[in-house]
Amino acid sequence: MRVLVADDEELLADMIAVGLRREAMAVDVAYDGAQALEKITVNRYDVAVLDRDMPGSSGDDICRHVARTGGGTRVLLLTAAAGIYDRVEGLGLGADDYLTKPFAFAELVARVQALARRTAPALPPVLERDGIVVDVATRTATRDGRPLALTVKEFGVLHALMRAQGQAVTTEDLLEQVWDEHTDPFSNVVRVTVSTLRRKLGDPPVVQTVPRAGYRIGLA
Repeated sequence: MRVLVADDEELLADMIAVGLRREAMAVDVAYDGAQALEKITVNRYDVAVLDRDMPGSSGDDICRHVARTGGGTRVLLLTAAAGIYDRVEGLGLGADDYLTKPFAFAELVARVQALARRTAPALPPVLERDGIVVDVATRTATRDGRPLALTVKEFGVLHALMRAQGQAVTTEDLLEQVWDEHTDPFSNVVRVTVSTLRRKLGDPPVVQTVPRAGYRIGLA
């Protein structure tokens, strides 16, 4: 999944981004509202984690923009204001969830994952196909019962292919879902990652190349 983290507390924003990347998420970071609004206008995000009180455009302004324009991005608002009125007001802006500071990082991850599942038709937390089992909550994968030692990006690609349920996923979509905005779109990172993923999955080959369409999960 791809996530935008926007908070003018730069250290906090960077810490959240690092933690979410360890959970196999592609994360972009903005340190003020103007940056966040620009990124959310240009890129497609599954979830946006927004601080309510940012210079430029506030998290509230960005939340209103997302609610007005649609596109499927789910919004998690972060704030130091913990009163009931504040939570009700935040949800009334169009936010999908609300988390007060300070927070437990494990709870943030769980809320982001729950929101991401709502950006598309509901899928179970454990995905199975052709002997492959992907457990999103524990970030583990097996094939025919054999544990797979995958890097974060390999797991992200496998998860994206499994979510597609046998349909082809383009290289562009994999770049958008698994990598962040700093990745060169003309690089060969997707091809290289798919190649190592195929090797780790073993035989018979299960990641198929679909000419002019991308990659899909399925036995030939």
